[in-house]
Amino acid sequence: MPKRRDCALPETLGAAALRGLRGRCPRCGDARLFHRFLKPVAVCARCGQDWSHQRADDFPAYVAIIVTGHLMAPLIIALARDFALSVTAMMAIIVPLALVLLLGLLQPAKGAIIALQWWWGMHGFVRERPEPSAKSGDGLP
Repeated sequence: MPKRRDCALPETLGAAALRGLRGRCPRCGDARLFHRFLKPVAVCARCGQDWSHQRADDFPAYVAIIVTGHLMAPLIIALARDFALSVTAMMAIIVPLALVLLLGLLQPAKGAIIALQWWWGMHGFVRERPEPSAKSGDGLP
């Protein structure tokens, strides 16, 4: 399927990453990026972008672990300092919450990383930018 030119390309890397975070195609923003939990579609159903070039590898897991750790650390400190909970009670709160956070962050992290790779033209992606708007005045992409 050839790429469609009529889709609205994201204006910034942040817009493309936000589309990826939502599990949408970073190029068009309409079609789904994943057909299974962490398996991206081979080709976008709407714009025809080939996503087989992506090489996210283990980076989404590292991002999810770092974010989970930063969110969990203050909670663990607060639970240990302010409540008289047993070790069993602490583990009953911390472990399930950490697992839910990790699993919940994996797909959005992978979507954002795929968007980053596409935006910068990494791993065989063609670097695309929207046409500069007439009102920007500077003419820079």
